[in-house]
Amino acid sequence: MTSNTGWHGVFPAATTQFNEDLSIDIDATQRVQDALVNDGVNGLIILGTCGENNSLDADEKRTVLRAAVEAVKGRVPVVTGVSELDTRRAVAYARDAEKLGADGLMVLPAMVYVPKPEELVAHLRAVAQATSLPIMLYNNPPAYRVTITNEVLAQLADLPNIQAVKESAPDSRRFTDLINAFGERFDVFAGLDDVALEGLLLGAKGWVSGLTSAFPQESVQLVAAAERGDWNEARRIYRWFMPLLHLDAEHDLVQTIKLAEQIMGRGSERVRMPRMPLTGARRAEVIAMVEKAAATRPCR
Repeated sequence: MTSNTGWHGVFPAATTQFNEDLSIDIDATQRVQDALVNDGVNGLIILGTCGENNSLDADEKRTVLRAAVEAVKGRVPVVTGVSELDTRRAVAYARDAEKLGADGLMVLPAMVYVPKPEELVAHLRAVAQATSLPIMLYNNPPAYRVTITNEVLAQLADLPNIQAVKESAPDSRRFTDLINAFGERFDVFAGLDDVALEGLLLGAKGWVSGLTSAFPQESVQLVAAAERGDWNEARRIYRWFMPLLHLDAEHDLVQTIKLAEQIMGRGSERVRMPRMPLTGARRAEVIAMVEKAAATRPCR
């Protein structure tokens, strides 16, 4: 059994935009999504970590997804995060996402509870069996304290709609281990910004990216260079990008990415609590990094 998503290239984890009262600003959210598509990305991840999935109510998530499908108009795949406290909610959202026109799901382990392997398999299987949409499993052990191991994947390989893996472990050996174990069964995506080029070199078909929201042109050109085998150009862009890409691995990645968006005129830094906008030395540090990157952009 082989995967057939056809997904490749840059899939930014798009942000959710808020009004001053922290209600969802649908118009601004759609503008962010439309701008990314116009800048050449190959797909959109909606309601991932950067989309503040777990800060939104159930109805708000569905509203954001509906609006994204409307804004994108089929130009690229719209893949929505499935990040819920329990399996029941995850199954319900997966079913609704299919009805609302999503092109795929990025499925996370259930939040908060750290499952045993058999519980993780049961959760992911239940979500997959609730929908016909293609599914990308999201492996991020540092953030969620859960590892979707090769043993877990082997128990899910019989499900034809589990077709991709977003690999966000900081150890680049995972890409080779996945491909050695499963060949072409799963489309592998790099999911951690500062291991993106390593993932592409080792066989990842694309990059689910955070900092693309602020610098989409460079992200698209980085992946395009890798896809055509121009590793000198890919390294040149990657080295310029790396100070910012490290932000994606920090605990305040959402705030830093949204601040970078704001500086680049692409969105607002507003976030919902418990997250709060950056202040003090950290804010000054990130502003300086973004301004330096903007002044030295390699792709004008």
